[in-house]
Amino acid sequence: MKKEMLNGAEALVKCLESHGVEYIFGHPGGAALPIFDALVDSPIKFILTRHEQGATHMADGYARSTGKVGVALVTSGPGATNTVTGLLTSHMDSVPIIVLSGQVISPMLGKNAFQEADITGITMSTVKHNYLVKDPNDIPRVIKESFLLANTKRPGPILIDLPKDVTSAPCEASLDAEVDLPGYNAEPLRPDKAGIAKMAELLAHAERPLILAGHGILISRAGEEIISLAEKLQAPVTNTLLGKGSFPETHPLSLGMLGMHGTAYANKALVRCDLIFSIGSRWDDRINGDNSRFCINAKKLHIDIDPSEINKIVKPDAYVIGDARTVLKELLPLIKSSDTKAWVKEVQGYKKKYPLDSKKKGGLKARNVIHQCYEIVKGQAIVTTDVGQHQMWAAQYFLTDKPHTWLSSGGSGTMGYGFPAAIGAQFGNPHERVIAIVGDGGFQMTLAELATVAIHKLPVKILIIDNKYLGMVRQWQELFFDDRLMGVDLEGNPDFIQLAKAYGIKGFRVRNNASVKKVLTEAMNYNEGPCLIHAEVMKEANVFPMIPAGQYADKMILKKPLTKMEKPTGST
Repeated sequence: MKKEMLNGAEALVKCLESHGVEYIFGHPGGAALPIFDALVDSPIKFILTRHEQGATHMADGYARSTGKVGVALVTSGPGATNTVTGLLTSHMDSVPIIVLSGQVISPMLGKNAFQEADITGITMSTVKHNYLVKDPNDIPRVIKESFLLANTKRPGPILIDLPKDVTSAPCEASLDAEVDLPGYNAEPLRPDKAGIAKMAELLAHAERPLILAGHGILISRAGEEIISLAEKLQAPVTNTLLGKGSFPETHPLSLGMLGMHGTAYANKALVRCDLIFSIGSRWDDRINGDNSRFCINAKKLHIDIDPSEINKIVKPDAYVIGDARTVLKELLPLIKSSDTKAWVKEVQGYKKKYPLDSKKKGGLKARNVIHQCYEIVKGQAIVTTDVGQHQMWAAQYFLTDKPHTWLSSGGSGTMGYGFPAAIGAQFGNPHERVIAIVGDGGFQMTLAELATVAIHKLPVKILIIDNKYLGMVRQWQELFFDDRLMGVDLEGNPDFIQLAKAYGIKGFRVRNNASVKKVLTEAMNYNEGPCLIHAEVMKEANVFPMIPAGQYADKMILKKPLTKMEKPTGST
């Protein structure tokens, strides 16, 4: 008998299977029904989420923690537009995900049909590339191109818009289609040997070198090379927020995160260095608030896979465009050890003089809850966060030694990212401990995914840092707007333990310093499904150190400034 021809949706699913897709996160709707029907007979597991934003964040968390491409599937109109925040999050942080969106039938495009949205137009600036598929025979090629684009060069999200008539129509094309991407070379550029040689020469003459480890090191899997570089140079290493895990933060040469809420000793080193070597970092405004004063007396070296990042913010004295691991492999044999003993001693002195605050007196402090969590699990966990104060405390106090175990929204600063990202990470790493450290504000933006985590009995630990404020905004209003608070009070928060109970999820409550260790230990050892830890912390604690926006690191604030009423007589 003649083999029955596949329709577009069936061809799509077969192509996804051939690319090793394990999970698809999403939410159904009419325009996507042919694809959902094709999934019925597929080994791919579909994870029904409660909101499309949650689906994209799950795909993102899966991708960041596994190195594979995450996939989400939604319907047209509001289903598609609900993914825009997740697409932006992935785009800003160079994360490879593919979002498949159903679309109204082709004849109705542009006619304001029910649940129609021009999602390719809407997402143009939030994706690496997008497609509107108009011929079912294009589907195999588009899928192949999408996986190639998503995970090569500088990774990023891809959106594929699929009209219902296209996924319903026969697909006669070979599933092993040829890629047709004129001008796109998936292979990284061969590193410029002259640029590498110049870097080696500048490094040889540096007396106070500082390595800035960015997310690009993680993407290129250059962990071993960055350790070899630091140890050969005997150069201190500081990392960006997304660079956590690129260099072990417990290593003697590590200074932790730098920038707006980085460690004081990392920022002191930034001010004092005579050479800064950025690898896979884009010199963003959270580490470079005032470019006119940024490391003006230091040589600047830059490795980045994206040519558009070179000279965009900082003009380097030497640069190489290419994959970080490939470039470092060629650079390492040229490195000559220099005498940096005095510099390393100076930086170690900063560590002793300006340590992170560890005082426990007074009320329950968020930073102490997070650090206690770190101590209990000995750093062995995949940690996700939302954005805000809790994110900065987690970056400071939950040290990261292993690559791909710190998942946080950096570029877009997305509230609501942490919890669904943890779900995606747990699906991708079923035998790893996953902890979502979230704020009370951000958690409430995607808390509907409690249903998703409960249904699948995923052992995700949800640590809610509840200060009943939008804490970071409140901190800025206090410090820079004369404490004129507006729109930041979250006194109407629910009882999170009762909320968890409604979903059948185990709850733990932390209200004081005396109970922190005991409760967190019990929660971290609970593996019969998800659990939620509600930490009711001090309301008005601030994150320090802090560099005010638009300022250089030498303007760093180490503690809360005194008010006019608190200053002693005669002071200024």
